[in-house]
Amino acid sequence: MNLTAYKAGAALFIFLTSMVISLYFLRRKQSMHLSETANVWEALASGIFLGAAFFHMLPESIRSFALVYPDVTYPIPELVAVGGFLLLLFLERISLTNHHARTKNYIPYILALTLTIHALSEGAALGLETAFAETAMLFIAIIAHKGSESFGLCVLLLRYQLPYRHILITLILFSLMTPLGIFMGELINSSGGTELISSLFTAFAAGTFLYISTLHHVHFHSHHEDAQGMLEFACLTAGVVMMGVVAVWT
Repeated sequence: MNLTAYKAGAALFIFLTSMVISLYFLRRKQSMHLSETANVWEALASGIFLGAAFFHMLPESIRSFALVYPDVTYPIPELVAVGGFLLLLFLERISLTNHHARTKNYIPYILALTLTIHALSEGAALGLETAFAETAMLFIAIIAHKGSESFGLCVLLLRYQLPYRHILITLILFSLMTPLGIFMGELINSSGGTELISSLFTAFAAGTFLYISTLHHVHFHSHHEDAQGMLEFACLTAGVVMMGVVAVWT
């Protein structure tokens, strides 16, 4: 199987997985709870995202940018990555601290936008990949992460008692974002003369990966017993190590 076909299959599988999980949680809204096993898998996915950002995406973006602009010494890719990190942090903070947003019920939509931007970025990161091993690892991480993301989004939308139609549309759009990102990334790869776009897109995605795997992860996983917390930390570390090993091969 060539890499393009693999990405197409991955996009379809990710969309179906996200929709099935979202609809399942939506139907089981009275008895929803995120199991410790799911938290462990999410910790592993966060480690993969963290390792992908540091071992592959950001270095690759820096190398690609240097090929296009060899005389530019200012760290543009790093700046774009920080921008991606701060954008997601800003969207989450404004939803939690803005009184106007709280009274107008904007919070669920702003946090949904945060997850949507990340979903698009993770899809683009997978679509931009040219190595099968790293594409496969990102695919595993995305699938492992989809469950908790879909769960969190469902809980958030239901908590604010949004109309069922609004919830369903939001979940469909969220499920479409990662496949759309994969398509965009592959389109950039297949087009000529787009090294700069690829470089900056990868840097931005790296920044969102850093946010999701650090501040976002800690914020939603800080109330466990010591043993569970250490297990999640071990899984996160294992994810980072896995991406470090993949970086040696590629």
